[in-house]
Amino acid sequence: MAEPPGATGPSGRAPGPRVPGAANRRWWDDNADEYQLEHGAFLRDTGFVWGPEGLDEADAGLLGDVRGLRILEVGCGAAQCARWLRTAGAHPVGVDVSFRQAQHARRLDEQTGVAVPVVTADAGALPFTGATFDVACSAYGALPFVADLDGVLREVARVLRERGRWVFSVSHPVRWAFPDDPGPAGLVANRSYFDRTPYVETDRTGRPAYAEYHRTLGDWIRALTAAGFVVRDLVEPDWPADNTNVWGGWSPLRGRLLPGTAIFVCERAA
Repeated sequence: MAEPPGATGPSGRAPGPRVPGAANRRWWDDNADEYQLEHGAFLRDTGFVWGPEGLDEADAGLLGDVRGLRILEVGCGAAQCARWLRTAGAHPVGVDVSFRQAQHARRLDEQTGVAVPVVTADAGALPFTGATFDVACSAYGALPFVADLDGVLREVARVLRERGRWVFSVSHPVRWAFPDDPGPAGLVANRSYFDRTPYVETDRTGRPAYAEYHRTLGDWIRALTAAGFVVRDLVEPDWPADNTNVWGGWSPLRGRLLPGTAIFVCERAA
């Protein structure tokens, strides 16, 4: 994850540069190979890991019994999670803004013999009719990188059936108050938790090319409620003693003291 120098009002709409969708897509296309090379082993070709702590859906069961259900994975990357859902008896579909990530998904389909359909599309304009899916999920996909969070949540609500479950993980908002450093420097807050200035990277010409957006826990709750969701649970995974991995600012040192991931378990209101 990129380092977020972590300002908006209570709506959670971030100020500052908004990265155009085409630029965001180019960034992920350009970095897809490196991402899969660096993190593919941890994610597993067929595995559902909610975050750097290593919480596995096979153990957590946050989606419930998925057998026979139609499930949408938003921001699926190489569709590792969707592929695991297929082995669990579900009927998953992945969607990701990056065509290069979709190519990695095809590669893993061939390597594993477990194929899932993946659509290249923007999470804010899902190419599905209403009430198509029983469940939607996302493990660090799409949501941290979109300026129009409200629009994406409305789209997810639109394609879910009534009382359909929506479960997603993002970087825990508390982390934005601390440097993205896995060592001791990452334990000292250096910015306000309430400063919602997005983290933005620029290209060679100085134009915004990549962004991550910070929302407080309150921002997330308000946005979900406005989109028609009921929040049933908020899971903050512990860092397991046997996880020695360092992933960006995540590490055993920080994980023992600070929450790194927030998982929102929601339901589309009737």
